[in-house]
Amino acid sequence: MSDALAFLAGGGEAARMIRARDWSRHPLGPPETWSPEFRTALSLVLNSPESMILAWGPELSFFFNDTYFPLLGPRLPWAMGERFDVVWADAWAQAEPIIDAAFAGRSRRFDDLPWKLDTDRGAADTWFSFSYSRVLDRDGAVAGLFILTNETTARVLADRALRESEEHFRQTVELNPQVPWTCDPDGNITSYSKRWLDLTGQAPGEPDGTGWINALHPDDIPGTCAVLSASLAAGEPVDVDYRLRMAVGGHRWMRARAWPRRNEAGAIIRWYGVVEDVHDRKQAEADLRRLNETLEQRVAQALLQRKLWADVFETTDAMVGALDLDYRLLAANRAWIEEFEAAFGIRPRIGDDIVGLLAHRPDVAVSIRATWGRALAGEEFMLVEEFGDSSRNRPRYELKFTTLRDHDGRRIGAFQYAQDISERLRVQERLGRAEEALRHAQKMEAVGQLTGGVAHDFNNLLTVIKSSVEFLQRPDLPAERRSRYLAAVSDTVDRAAKLTSQLLSFARRQALKPEVFDVGERLASVADMLNAVTGARIRIDTTVPDVPCHVRADLSQFETALVNMVVNARDAMDGAGTLTLRLTCAATLPGIRGHAEASGRFAALAIADEGVGIAPDLLSRIFEPFFTTKEVGKGTGLGLSQVIGFAKQSGGDVDVTSEPGRGTTFTLYLPQVEAPVPAEIRREVRSGGGDRRLTILVVEDNLDVGRFCTQLLQDLGHETVWAHNAEAALAEIEADSSRFDAVFSDVVMPGMGGVALAHRLRATHSGMPVILTTGYSGVLAEDDTHGFDLVRKPYSAEQVANALRDALGQPKAQT
Repeated sequence: MSDALAFLAGGGEAARMIRARDWSRHPLGPPETWSPEFRTALSLVLNSPESMILAWGPELSFFFNDTYFPLLGPRLPWAMGERFDVVWADAWAQAEPIIDAAFAGRSRRFDDLPWKLDTDRGAADTWFSFSYSRVLDRDGAVAGLFILTNETTARVLADRALRESEEHFRQTVELNPQVPWTCDPDGNITSYSKRWLDLTGQAPGEPDGTGWINALHPDDIPGTCAVLSASLAAGEPVDVDYRLRMAVGGHRWMRARAWPRRNEAGAIIRWYGVVEDVHDRKQAEADLRRLNETLEQRVAQALLQRKLWADVFETTDAMVGALDLDYRLLAANRAWIEEFEAAFGIRPRIGDDIVGLLAHRPDVAVSIRATWGRALAGEEFMLVEEFGDSSRNRPRYELKFTTLRDHDGRRIGAFQYAQDISERLRVQERLGRAEEALRHAQKMEAVGQLTGGVAHDFNNLLTVIKSSVEFLQRPDLPAERRSRYLAAVSDTVDRAAKLTSQLLSFARRQALKPEVFDVGERLASVADMLNAVTGARIRIDTTVPDVPCHVRADLSQFETALVNMVVNARDAMDGAGTLTLRLTCAATLPGIRGHAEASGRFAALAIADEGVGIAPDLLSRIFEPFFTTKEVGKGTGLGLSQVIGFAKQSGGDVDVTSEPGRGTTFTLYLPQVEAPVPAEIRREVRSGGGDRRLTILVVEDNLDVGRFCTQLLQDLGHETVWAHNAEAALAEIEADSSRFDAVFSDVVMPGMGGVALAHRLRATHSGMPVILTTGYSGVLAEDDTHGFDLVRKPYSAEQVANALRDALGQPKAQT
């Protein structure tokens, strides 16, 4: 490849298509004559992992990369270099006003925009997310457009399917004879089936909160509320019977049951329940109780009443049967007898020994004797079982056993009330699956938002770096412009490092360097910095207690979180007003976002503004990565995610309260600790500790980073030995440990990692200083107490030199 076409390097199949085309008659001319700005922009597109387009020149000549191929369909063989309106003639009417707006400086982003296109799948309805931004030439004139695009058809169609599934499930719930309902952790009804309104005659919306109590029989309200309160307090399932006023008049007995749903931390976030009509069962039980109370004979007399009992049992659709103390059938309704016959192939008759009938099924006979034996012994209980012939559909039944007694209180038998709850359980399972599908869809949406935001921000950073580097390669570049481009690269690297730090902090995977410090003192020391951040029109009112308030946290991350919250408050107040910072010691951590209240003492730093406030429907989203209500270009959406990530990883949390138009208060909670014991004065740094010529063992598995690190140390005046993994490093030290003054090791490596290597050296060579370096380490993120010095990637020569001085000036580690 000629030097004139070097900008096409790494461009894949798309670059080959450019080289293969005859450009002699094209308005842009041959590639060798293209402008440096055009070459730089096209090289960025061709080498981007994202699906990108470049429209260049007055005729908007169309260029694209390999990732964009599937979107072109039948256009692919001829589209490279053609006019935009020719390539996308079927979409030009929709695209033209968007392009005109972009050329006018109104760059926009579109999410899930529908297009009718002729793609590689044929003509079809498609959806795309894309953004337009201008490309300027060296004179500041608009030369073309960058278009970053991704097809979202699959996700849009999946969302539609999910909504259809939810609607189908909703209709299934509405047709259910039971009444499903949900409530919040405090017992306030949050949703219910329309069937409740049909049964009670309450107006739509009236059952919300505790309005459902108005439909209960007055005599049942105290007991029902007591059961509900006890279950809510203990987190135990709800099971209570009460009489419900009917829309058609009168009351019917209902049974309400609910089960708690908990989050990963074990806190209850919602209750799911059903209400079912048990009036007939209650009536049957009442009749049986009255029958029991009026029995004047013992077992013999009870047997004379079999027909009466059977008549009572037939008043319910449930299966009801009664046995005497010898397991003989006293009475049973038709449903009980037919189910027994279907399950075991024998039709029982009144007076039969039920256990004896099942002598050919000893396993079943033993089970029935054990279960009925509990009831006949005087125990009243309920259980859920499936029974019946295994060759047929085995329904699940709710079985309730009650003891029968004569008028003297002596046991004469027991009866069983069995109700088929198979359909109810299937409805509950479908409800659980629908909720899980919804949760998965929401999770995928959040992941898509996160990856899209990261790709967008990093592409912006890479654009600056790549363009600056290409200009720096020009031999005739003036010194002033060379300094400016070098400064741009350095600043962009810092911004990229900050972006990754915020992402790791949000994911609670940041390698923290905790230390004990007084929060009040830190607030005083950063006062000038906060004033500079907020500006002259904002007055900061700081209140701290008279006593010290110590926490153990990463000081740098704490100050970053503080600045993020202050900047958020400044923007909410439009740069004018009063910002209040109030520190409280020995505070308690309340229940936040469904988590239970935490024990122990916490330092609580409240930051209150007088801004516009946060809408209630947005409060649950403000900590999401890349979520922001600010204008495009005025925020990454990672500030508050860094705050909550730092707080959670440090053992605390962040609470937020807001009232639209009245301001917002963020409260950062960090575990409070005792004041540190004054440390021994560090020994003097070894003679020339940071300045004398040292021999450093570098442990780094990445070739590029290893070359850079050894060169950096050599430029600092030190000698280096490079080991490509921990095992090789141990071999070097075992051969002659005296030649090394310190070890500088990466953390994440194949085989033995850097933390394990440091622990090994601490045990075998306790006087050997070890400095760890990493861009990310789950080990260090989960446990920050390893006690080794840490230099975060990307690092500078100054940071490495300071780390060596600190490590060589500290006392030896104790084994």
